[in-house]
Amino acid sequence: MSARFDFRAKLWRHSGKAAWHFVTAPKDTSQQMRVLSQGLRNAFGSLRVIATIGKSTWRTSVFADTKAGAFLLPVKVEVRRQEKIGHGDAVDVTLELDL
Repeated sequence: MSARFDFRAKLWRHSGKAAWHFVTAPKDTSQQMRVLSQGLRNAFGSLRVIATIGKSTWRTSVFADTKAGAFLLPVKVEVRRQEKIGHGDAVDVTLELDL
């Protein structure tokens, strides 16, 4: 199964001690991803994806944020450096389900 989702969202930094940065997928995109991955998600509702921002592509998981009703994409430091992006920057994201 292959499904691709393109969207634009702001990069944000988690308020905890760790410097984790995330992009929140839009609610409608997250809903479509939930429907397509029914029964295939891992622990805590995580879902394996292939993520692309700019010229950087990597395999990772998105995580369900029940409070926001959306999936969160962690953006590792190597990607942020390569793409020259930081907290508050709007980025174009492609997610492909890695099922």
